[in-house]
Amino acid sequence: MSDTPNNPALKKTLRQDWPEYFDQLAIQCQDHRLHRYYAGGVVSGDTAMINTPLVAMDFETTGMNAAVDDIVSIGLVPFSLHRIFCRESAHWLVKPMQSLTEGSVVIHGITHTDINTAPDLEVILEALLTAITGRILVVHYRHIERDFLTRALLDRLGESIEFPVIDTMAIEHTVLRRRQGLVDRLLKRSPGGLRLGDCRERYGLPHYHAHHALTDALATAELLQAQIAHHFSEDTPLGELWL
Repeated sequence: MSDTPNNPALKKTLRQDWPEYFDQLAIQCQDHRLHRYYAGGVVSGDTAMINTPLVAMDFETTGMNAAVDDIVSIGLVPFSLHRIFCRESAHWLVKPMQSLTEGSVVIHGITHTDINTAPDLEVILEALLTAITGRILVVHYRHIERDFLTRALLDRLGESIEFPVIDTMAIEHTVLRRRQGLVDRLLKRSPGGLRLGDCRERYGLPHYHAHHALTDALATAELLQAQIAHHFSEDTPLGELWL
């Protein structure tokens, strides 16, 4: 977005007050769909987690580099700390601007045949933004969902998107580091696996087949519920967790 500050430090400062930042972005953005998303607002950082509307999001992509790869599927699962709203979940296959690679097909199982008749991301963008409006996005490794959606919109609309996230991988990394002994830290031993399945296993959550966007979104929602129950409380302010 042309008027959005390019200074990373300034952006970080603005993000500490996401509601005010959304107000600014609603004025600055050009695309009407983005305007409606920002105008829908976002809850403040002092909102207790029990009162925070959440939606888990997961992407499958053609690769891991947002600069050259693209999104091929999107999964969304709205939830709260005590409920998962499966009937409101959504899943889209979308046609990437780049070709599928053999490696990505092996990982997520989405083939050229699957995406031949799939729409471009821009076709389903309004539905996607409507589904996440007013909710805090929950992801496992924010650099996928944030970087890929930003790049996808830049390529299609000429402007990016900004949104707060709760990153279950970041939470788990912090928890594991706190538990790690001094010797382990000095020797730089890994505190434990951070893949979605590894994290879920530590909380006794069931095994799901990985690399399906909707299933992984559900798995991420359940993981955050477990993390809050074990390490935080229902009254934990959202601002302690969002990024």
